[in-house]
Amino acid sequence: MNFSFATFSMPLAALTAVLLDRLLGEVSRFHPLVGFGNLAGFIEKRLNRRSITSGLLAWLLAVGPWVALACWLRPLAPFAVDVVLLYFALGARSLGQHAEAIAAPLQAGQLDAARERLSWIVSRETAALDESGIAKAGVESVLENGNDAIFGALFWFALLGGPGALLFRLANTLDAMWGYRTERFNLFGRVAARVDDVLNCLPARLTALSYALLGRTRTALHCWRTQAPGWDSPNAGPVMAAGAGSLGVALGGAAIYHGVEEIRPPLGLGPAPVAADLRRAVSLVNNSLWLWLATLFLITGALHA
Repeated sequence: MNFSFATFSMPLAALTAVLLDRLLGEVSRFHPLVGFGNLAGFIEKRLNRRSITSGLLAWLLAVGPWVALACWLRPLAPFAVDVVLLYFALGARSLGQHAEAIAAPLQAGQLDAARERLSWIVSRETAALDESGIAKAGVESVLENGNDAIFGALFWFALLGGPGALLFRLANTLDAMWGYRTERFNLFGRVAARVDDVLNCLPARLTALSYALLGRTRTALHCWRTQAPGWDSPNAGPVMAAGAGSLGVALGGAAIYHGVEEIRPPLGLGPAPVAADLRRAVSLVNNSLWLWLATLFLITGALHA
């Protein structure tokens, strides 16, 4: 087996980016994704004709130039470009920090503070949530964002390098901004939502499998098989069903979005989550991350054996 740096440059770049994320977290000022979000808002305001065609054009204008630039830069310094792009695409440390900012006041009985911090990471209304509702929304967000902010980017990084991670992260950001079934975005945001669904299809199922393997495996697989098909999102369903089953908690149920109550199918088996389950969800995501990195090294070694 060839153990040269060139052979393992891809997994080594992934490990370096993950360690940078652990050490530095997200950039506090001038984060590229914040700038991209501002650009996407600018494009949407000027191109949104509430049609699929205008949504397609806006998506291409928002994402295309940056992915093309990444592809052009990568041959100049492949390892450095891959590390930087994956680092900016990852949000593992930030996810843990957001979860802890909810769990700490929730455990202390400071529900108003917990609701406020929860509102930073979820789109549902949080003002009327009780302790169980806050914990449930927080766990759902951690499990789903484990895929969106970590594993989806890693999957496409493994296939296409840094440009792949960038493509996934930008597409996922546009889905979060435009992928709503409101009058304003129903047609315009349809391309963003469908592209994100396609890019997330395999990563979401690998994420669900990772969650299942690292917890209550049989329960997680049962919940994935029986509960995920009833969820609106074809990718969030498997991820959250497997995650909830792995943790042994009950998720889903009623939630209010944009003033409208939605009754969502149940996910998982067990009691309603509490503050400690938020931390358990973060641990599940982190353990899955190390599993993915180890698997990437093993696959690379096997391919060059």
